[in-house]
Amino acid sequence: MDKSEMFGFSLEADDRTEEEKARKKAAKKNGLTSDLGSSQEAPMAPMDTDYQEEMEATKPQIRFNLNFDKGIRGKEQDNRKRDSKTFDIERLFEAVASRDVRKLDGLYQYLYQNMKKLSDSLYQSYGKTALMKALLHLKDGKNETVELLIDISEKLGDIKEFVNAAYTKSYYKGQTALHIAIERRSISYVKLLVSKGADVHAKACGKFFQPHDGPYFYFGELPLSLAACTNQAEMVDFLMENEYQRADAKLADSQGNTVLHALVVVADNSKDNTEFITSMYDRILKTTARLYPNIKLEDIENCKGLTPLKMAAKTGKIGLFSHILRREFQESHTKHLSRKFTEWVYGPVHCSLYDLASLDSSENNSVLEILIYGCDIPNRHEMLQTEPLNRLLDEKWKRFAGRLFFFNFLVYLLYLIIFTLVAYNKKTGKPPFPIEHTTMDYLYVLGQLLTALANCYFFVIGIIDMKRKRPKLQTLLIDGYYEILFFLQGVLFMMAAGLYLWGKEEYLGFLVLCLALSWVNLLYFSRGDKHMGIYSVMIQKMILSDILRFLFVYIVFLFGFSAAVVSLLIERPANNTVSSGKTRLYVPSDPEKCVEPGFRNISYTTLQLFKFTIGMGDMEFTQDYQYQEVFYVLLIGYIILTYILLLNMLIALMNRTVEQITLESASIWKLQRANTILDMEKRLPCCLRKRFRCGVEKKLGTALGDDRRRCFRVEEVNWNKWNINLGKINEDPGCWDHVQQPGSDTPSHRQTNRGRSWRGLFMEGSRRLGTYQSTEMSPLSTTPV
Repeated sequence: MDKSEMFGFSLEADDRTEEEKARKKAAKKNGLTSDLGSSQEAPMAPMDTDYQEEMEATKPQIRFNLNFDKGIRGKEQDNRKRDSKTFDIERLFEAVASRDVRKLDGLYQYLYQNMKKLSDSLYQSYGKTALMKALLHLKDGKNETVELLIDISEKLGDIKEFVNAAYTKSYYKGQTALHIAIERRSISYVKLLVSKGADVHAKACGKFFQPHDGPYFYFGELPLSLAACTNQAEMVDFLMENEYQRADAKLADSQGNTVLHALVVVADNSKDNTEFITSMYDRILKTTARLYPNIKLEDIENCKGLTPLKMAAKTGKIGLFSHILRREFQESHTKHLSRKFTEWVYGPVHCSLYDLASLDSSENNSVLEILIYGCDIPNRHEMLQTEPLNRLLDEKWKRFAGRLFFFNFLVYLLYLIIFTLVAYNKKTGKPPFPIEHTTMDYLYVLGQLLTALANCYFFVIGIIDMKRKRPKLQTLLIDGYYEILFFLQGVLFMMAAGLYLWGKEEYLGFLVLCLALSWVNLLYFSRGDKHMGIYSVMIQKMILSDILRFLFVYIVFLFGFSAAVVSLLIERPANNTVSSGKTRLYVPSDPEKCVEPGFRNISYTTLQLFKFTIGMGDMEFTQDYQYQEVFYVLLIGYIILTYILLLNMLIALMNRTVEQITLESASIWKLQRANTILDMEKRLPCCLRKRFRCGVEKKLGTALGDDRRRCFRVEEVNWNKWNINLGKINEDPGCWDHVQQPGSDTPSHRQTNRGRSWRGLFMEGSRRLGTYQSTEMSPLSTTPV
C-alpha cells in the first residue's frame, strides 16, 4: 500500500501549466461551471451524451507540480498549445466516446512519463472515469477503447481502483463501470471487469436508482439485482457462479431488499413482465439453494419486515404473488423449494397441499392480515380468491367464525331490545333520576347498566380496529364503514351518559341518536349471508358515492336559495284581515294565539323549500309579500335545479351504480366477511385460537429429509392437467390422514370429506364435459401407503 493511502490521502502528479490552471479558475469564477461547482451536483439527465459535457471543477488535492523547478532553473514554461502527446480529461473523454483507439495513441507513455494514473481525480468528473464513458458509448456491444484502457490501467498498477471507481454525487451515486456494463447488456465486458477485480457487491444508491417523483429505475442497487430486473439470465448465472467473486443473493440494499425483493418491485402484472419475473425468481431461488443449501432466501425480511411473498401481497403484484403461492417443482433436488405439493391425483381431480408458512393469520404480520387490513392494496380482491387463501377463509368460517358470528348477532339483537325498552320507558324530569325500590326500577337500572357496558365495548373496540386498520376515506367503500359507525354509536352514548350524570335534559337528544344508529348498525350482520351481504354492499356504495355527492350539491342549492328568499321578502305590517281565505298573521294583541313563523326565518324558509324538492310545497304562501315576481323566478329556478335535475340525476346514477357493482359486489362482500373472520379470530383466547387453527402437519418427501410443514389441503378439478406426470406423495386418493384436517373430528364428517374429495369433484368436472352418468360410483380405496 502507498504510504499516502495509509494517512487517508493520495499524492498525484500535475503537469498542467500555470496558464491552464488560471484558465480553469477563470472559467469557474465566470460561472461556466457554476451550475456544477457551486451546487456540487452532477448533471441529472441524461446519464451521458455525445455532446461536450460540463466537467467537474478540479477538487482540492495534494499534488506535486512537475514544472515546479523550471522557474528555479531559469527555464520558461511552455505556455503554447500542448503537443499531441498531452492528455487531459476532455481529450480522453472525447476519444473514448468516439470509440477510436487511434486517438489514444501515446496515452500509456504520457501517463507513465508524468507519473499519472487513469484513476487520478484529474481524470474523473463527479467520479465518472474514462472507462465508464467508454461503456456508455458501445456500438453493437463493442468499444475497443475499453480493452485498451483496462490494459493501460493494469500496467500502471491501479486496475482495481480504476474498475471500481464510482459516481460521487447524488443523482448517480455509487454507480460503477460494472453497473453500466450490465445495463448495456454486455456479458463480455462484465466478464472482463469481474476478472480484473470489479466489486460485484457495489451499490448504486443515487437518487436515480431510488423511487421518487420523476424518471428513475429502482433495481435493488446491486449488480445482481440489476441483471435480474433487466431479464439477463446468462448475466445472473455468471455473477452468481463465476470463479473470481460470486454475487451473494442474500445481500440487501439500503432498504433491506434482496434480489428477490427487487424483482417484486419491478413486477407490473402484465403478461410478458410476469413471465420473465417468475422465471428469474425461480432461477435465482434454485441457484442459491444449490450453492448454499442452508440459506432460505425467501425468508429474508427487508427493513419493513416483509419477505418477497409479503411484499408482493403488500404491493398488489398478483401475477408474482399467485406464482409464489402455487410454485411446485418436480425435481427431487428442488422439490423442497415448492410451496405446493401434489398429494394424490385421480383423473382430473388433484389434491394439493399448500404450505401455510407466512400465510395463516396464526403468524404475526401474515399475508392474510396484510391483504385484509391493507386498505390501499390494489388487486386484493383477486389475491384473496387465490388458492389456498380462498379455501382457507371458507374453512375458518365453517370451523368457528360462522357460529361465533351468529352468536354475536343474537347478543346484539338482545342489546337492541334492552336499549329500546330503556329509551322508551324513560323517566321525566331532571336527571339523574332517583332509584325507587321497585322491581321495574331495578330492571330499568339493570338495562341502563347493560346498555352502558355494551356501548363502552363498542367504543374501545372501535379505537382498536381503527388503530389496526387505519381506514381512509377512499377505502371506506371497499372495507365498509361499520367499524366507524359502531365507534360513533359508543361516542354518542357516552356523551348522553355524561350529560345525564351532569343533570342536563339534553342527554335525551344524544340518546335517541345513539338508538337510531344502533338499529342501523344491525345491517352489519348481513355479512353472514351472501345475498343480504351483497345487498348491504350496494347500499354502502350508493350512500358513499351517489348520495353523498347529491347531498353536497343539493345543500349548496338549498341554502343558497333560502338565503336569497329571506333577503328578498319583506313582510307587510300585521293586520287582522284574512287574505284569499288564508290567515297569515293572527292578532298580536291576543295573548292566547302565537304568530305563525314567517319567511324572514331562514330555518322555516329552508324547510319550506325542502318540501318543494319532494313535491310537497305550497305556492300560496307569497300573497302577503312584496316582489312576488322576483320570488317566483327564484322558486321556479330552484324547482328546476333540484326537483327536476338533481333528483333525476340521482336516480340515473344509482341505476348505473347497481349495474356496475353487480360484478364486484360479491368480491367486496367476501373481503368484508374475511375482515370479520380475522377480527373474531383475534378476539379468541389463545387456547381456542390454537384449537381452531387450520391445516395439517405433514411430512413431505423432499431433499431436506425430515421436512415437516403445516399445510392446507385443497381438492380441485383441473381438466387441463389430464394425464400429466406429477410428483405425488400418495398413490391412492382419499388419504388416511384426512382425519388430521381441521373439522374432521367426527366419523360422519370424515365420510363426507372423503366423498367430496374425489367423487363430488369428479362428478362436477364430468358435468362440464357432458360425460357424467347418473350412476352410483364405487368408492375408491383409502388405504394408506
